[in-house]
Amino acid sequence: MEPFLTGVVAGYGIAIPVGAIAILIVQVGIKCGFRCAFAAGAGAATADLAYAGLAVLGGAALARAVDSVGDSLRIVSAIVLVIIAVIGLRRARTSPEVTEFTYPDRSELAGTFVRFLGLTIINPTTVVYFAAVIIGLGVASDLTAGAGVVFVLGAFLASLSWQTLLAVIGGFAGNRLSSRTQTIAVVMGNLVILALAAVILISE
Repeated sequence: MEPFLTGVVAGYGIAIPVGAIAILIVQVGIKCGFRCAFAAGAGAATADLAYAGLAVLGGAALARAVDSVGDSLRIVSAIVLVIIAVIGLRRARTSPEVTEFTYPDRSELAGTFVRFLGLTIINPTTVVYFAAVIIGLGVASDLTAGAGVVFVLGAFLASLSWQTLLAVIGGFAGNRLSSRTQTIAVVMGNLVILALAAVILISE
C-alpha cells in the first residue's frame, strides 16, 4: 500500500499547482461542458501516467537525459503556450458569444483527449519531478516491478481525480456565467497562459 500512497501524493503534487493546463481544462468546461473538459483532463492525467512510468523505469538516468535537452523542450513549451493564448484571445475578440454549448461527439472527445495528452507531455519537468520523488525516497534502485506499477497507478488516479474536479468546475461555471463574464474569463485565462510562457522562457 505504501507505493500506492506515495504515488497518490506524487500525483497530486504535480497536478494541483495551477498552470496553463489547469486553466485550459476549466476553459474547455466553460466552452463546451463537462464531458469535453473531462476528456481534456483525462489526456493530461494520461501524460502524468506515462511520465510516472518512465520515471519508475529510468530513475536518475532518465532524469539526467531529459534535463540535458531541457532548454530546447522549455522553448518549445513556451512557444506552444503563446500560440494557444493568441488563438484563444483572437477567438474571444471575434466570437464574444460563448453561452451556447455544444456537446462533442466521440471523435471530438478523442481529439480533445489527444490534444491535452500532447500539451501535457511536452513538459519535461514532469518526468524529472516523478524521478526526483522516487530517488528522493531512496527507492529508485530497489523498486520492484509490482511496487512500480502500484506507484504509477496511484499517481494516475490522483492526477485524474484533480483534473476531473477542474472539469466539474468548468462545466458548472459555464452553464451559469453570462456571455460577458465567460468572455472575460477566457481573456484572463489566456493572458495568464501568456505570462506562464514568459516565465518559462526566462527561467533557468
